[in-house]
Amino acid sequence: MATEISTLGEFGLIKRLTDNIQPQNAETLYGIGDDCAVLKYDDKDILVTTDLLMEGVHFDLTYMPMKHLGYKAAQVNLSDIYAMGGTPKQLTISLALSKRFSVEDMEDFYEGLKLACEKHHVDIVGGDTTSSRTGLAISITAIGEAEKGRAIYRNGAKDTDLICVSGDLGAAYMGFQLLEREKEVYYQQINTAKTDAERLAISQPDFSGREYLLERQMKPEARRDIILRLREAGIQPTAMMDISDGLSSELLHICTQSHCGCRIYEERIPIDYQTAVMAEELNMSLTTAALNGGEDYELLFTVPLADHEKVEQLEDIKLIGHITKESLGCALITRDGAEFQLKAQGWNSLK
Repeated sequence: MATEISTLGEFGLIKRLTDNIQPQNAETLYGIGDDCAVLKYDDKDILVTTDLLMEGVHFDLTYMPMKHLGYKAAQVNLSDIYAMGGTPKQLTISLALSKRFSVEDMEDFYEGLKLACEKHHVDIVGGDTTSSRTGLAISITAIGEAEKGRAIYRNGAKDTDLICVSGDLGAAYMGFQLLEREKEVYYQQINTAKTDAERLAISQPDFSGREYLLERQMKPEARRDIILRLREAGIQPTAMMDISDGLSSELLHICTQSHCGCRIYEERIPIDYQTAVMAEELNMSLTTAALNGGEDYELLFTVPLADHEKVEQLEDIKLIGHITKESLGCALITRDGAEFQLKAQGWNSLK
């Protein structure tokens, strides 16, 4: 039976969710339990990032389990720290909850949250909870560190730099399209069912062969491994972002802030087989999905031309183009050699 949150109260809920959380990092002098967490850093640049996730805008609880939501909410924040070339250390979580959520729901959420933090050696050091009349709102702040003067910004790309991405693109968007399609089918069946027997006979969707797409949408992974590989190879990117809103949008951010142009090549954009199959099934442009889909949380970065051989030897990194002079603009070169201007058509939550 679900336990109403009101039976515990705010502090009772916080105690229940955080009782077994112990700091892992020496920089965390004091975590949960007082008015503030206490952190200590020496000779480091401190990185701070915040994300706000709103039910109905950023996630749909029709198909997103609370444990997966907690995991994803943490990962998207950690990804921002890695996108600066940093190492995440601490996390704070604030939640606004409506009465339809139980204590057990929030325990599931925290289970996913803690799983992500343990994986990346991050301490949960505080947060807040309050009531909501419109569903669930999640605000997470991640704190990290970078070596003095080694943080990687968006504004450092230079003419002739190489453009690289990690992993593959478009799979998270295809996972989203698949889930939305199956949700629509499910509700159509519910609405047309006339008896309890007909409702009970409604089958769950079969996602066999699509597991990778669902994982990319519901359980993304911040690319700590790529940051470690770059460090080990002695490669310092000149500019970097994580791909949350889509490759085209993120690349245009880099070019705008770096006052440069770019050329990327359609044939070099990394795409998984399941993504290609799903795009064909939905009669969608595969390249458009890869450029504009978003939520991949891969790393997009530029490196000096001199690092060409080094970066080509690194696993799971693909060279997709190069930086040009600003006057040449930003363009995609298609497989047949045509040139199209890049446009920021990625995710925009304010639309």
